[in-house]
Amino acid sequence: MWKCTNKNNEVNLILEKRGEGMENYKMGEVELQFAEIIWEKEPLGSGTLVKLAAQKLGWKKSTTYTVLKKLCTKGIFQNQDSVVSSVLNKEQYYGRQAKSLVVEGFGGSLPKFLAAFTAQEKMSKKEIEDLRRFIDEAGK
Repeated sequence: MWKCTNKNNEVNLILEKRGEGMENYKMGEVELQFAEIIWEKEPLGSGTLVKLAAQKLGWKKSTTYTVLKKLCTKGIFQNQDSVVSSVLNKEQYYGRQAKSLVVEGFGGSLPKFLAAFTAQEKMSKKEIEDLRRFIDEAGK
């Protein structure tokens, strides 16, 4: 279960962990900029987040809390006792987005994805070696 509260503990939203909320939600460009602030500084106080969002995004306090609440309900972040932190770290979020792309765009086939990717852009020898090493380790 995820708990999301505002800085005054006035909002107490409990959500059951469901795949549809977290796994399929794709943040927009501005939400990603906001998420980057949190990922770079977490854990951070909600007041600090308001100041950073004002500096970096030009947001008002209300905008910061509105977007934070939305991303909390999606299971990406949490705001407990005025401390904001991630439920999904940056790597987990982007990993889920990549998985979603492979599933939706290539029928879940990683080889088809790689074929499409390499048809557009050639891989360096180092990338090929890294991929081979990754495949070898994943098969163990």
